Amino acid sequence: MTISVAEALALITRGVDEVLVEQELKDKLAENRQLTVKAGFDPTAPDLHLGHTVLINKLRIFQELGHKVVFLIGDFTGMIGDPTGKNVTRKPLSREDVLANAETYKEQVFKILDPEKTEVRFNSEWMNELGAAGLIKLASRQTVARMLERDDFKKRYQGGQPIAIHEFLYPLVQGWDSVALKADIEMGGTDQRFNLLMGRELQKEEGQRPQTVITVPLLEGLDGVQKMSKSLGNYVGITDAPNDMFGKIMSVSDDLMWKYFELLSFRSDSDLTELKESIAAGGNPRDAKVALAKELIARFHSEADAEAAEQDFIQRFQKNAIPDDMPEIELKLTAEQRGLANVLKEAGLVVSTSEAMRMVKQNAVRIDGEKAEDARFTCAVGTAVYQVGKRKFARITLA
Repeated sequence: MTISVAEALALITRGVDEVLVEQELKDKLAENRQLTVKAGFDPTAPDLHLGHTVLINKLRIFQELGHKVVFLIGDFTGMIGDPTGKNVTRKPLSREDVLANAETYKEQVFKILDPEKTEVRFNSEWMNELGAAGLIKLASRQTVARMLERDDFKKRYQGGQPIAIHEFLYPLVQGWDSVALKADIEMGGTDQRFNLLMGRELQKEEGQRPQTVITVPLLEGLDGVQKMSKSLGNYVGITDAPNDMFGKIMSVSDDLMWKYFELLSFRSDSDLTELKESIAAGGNPRDAKVALAKELIARFHSEADAEAAEQDFIQRFQKNAIPDDMPEIELKLTAEQRGLANVLKEAGLVVSTSEAMRMVKQNAVRIDGEKAEDARFTCAVGTAVYQVGKRKFARITLA
């Protein structure tokens, strides 16, 4: 793709949180050479979800611009255990677990990246060569005080939570990866900022040109509160069945839907502006969610699967005979109060949270036609149709 620096910069920075330093990125793009763009993934879980793809989508943009993407699997760092965002020491994975998960990552990531333009590397390649003596020498380059500047380490230290010595090695090893790869650019989530900047420091010390750091936002999950996570159950997996994926996307709140578009869609900015204007002019946000769901299903499955999932969703709505006229209820609740059982009680669809829990267990509760699996589910801010049994319906807006 041959475009101007300004056009390339617009594609790269759409939806990103921070570029350090933007002028450096402009200068590198202006050199008209193939840049080495690095992103590391510790294979601590075998399945990718849409939250992971925010970063991978951006790597795809770099590939389309002609640059080399290094998909770095942290088989060495995975055995340390990434402490980012954790308030306890993370249990290291076995070598067998790391390699098994890595294979799954490689299979799934090529649903987005071009395998012909992707270099898959393992950081054990250079870390094993570095050896114990080299690792000790690397550790001597930073102080404990510097490590405690990192937000999660600081909170654990102040809260009296133990920090294992090996956890301090993680950002150093991640930074050394950038030295080994001579990375021009490294990308990561906003929670990786400290680690990414460590790469710049170590590259400078090694006489290399420091990498440009690009951070992307963490995508909120379906609950609209916490970041998307498999352990929290608020995720959309890229290997989810088409019908499940469609239903989950349709449950996203109207406000969060636009962030999903910005971070996950490949539509142009002009297309998104036009879509927003049509909704603002009186269009139904549900139509926009349908478009997003179909785009994502087509990407991870096929166009035919996307069409079939839409038809299945429509038929399920018709089958459940959702009425056109139903109570319109607005509830102003805190995040802690938006548990499904409490929402149903506050809306008058059940007399108690106990009844709500019982109805959920009986598979008698639906949100926008999707069966509710857990009465403790945190309902998203926005408007949705809630159904209890065959006859109780309400269009509830949570604010």
